[in-house]
Amino acid sequence: MTNSFYRKIMVATDGSESVRKAVETAVEIAKISGAKLYAVYVIASGGLSIIYPKDMGWEKAILEYFKAEGKEATNYVENSGKTENVEVESVILQGSPANELVDFAEQSDIDLIVMGTLGKTGIERFLLGSVAENVVRNSKKPVLVVRGETV
Repeated sequence: MTNSFYRKIMVATDGSESVRKAVETAVEIAKISGAKLYAVYVIASGGLSIIYPKDMGWEKAILEYFKAEGKEATNYVENSGKTENVEVESVILQGSPANELVDFAEQSDIDLIVMGTLGKTGIERFLLGSVAENVVRNSKKPVLVVRGETV
């Protein structure tokens, strides 16, 4: 049985363990509704320039590192989708995570955004703020925030 209410679902991933519950939830909703799932990873370019100034020559190496991390994070979603026969498209963006997620959802006509409550921590959270909170506040699309597994 498919529900046409959700045709396109976006799951935001940062590759952290705490996002896995959100991925599982997004895959399950996509399976039930027959929706296409978009696995979106955002390279936070603003934080990189603060930590690694351009004149140090680190920018390219750090960007490549985060592209590889993004590929690994979105591959996890793709593999989870394959297991459940859910079509998944991986997307890697660069910019302010919350802004990029909101913009992608709007431009791609996403019906539901699924996110985890916990992700990167420490200095990354300090630099980026709470991505989930900013998406909830700024998105015109419905946002489902899934609490991650606590260890």
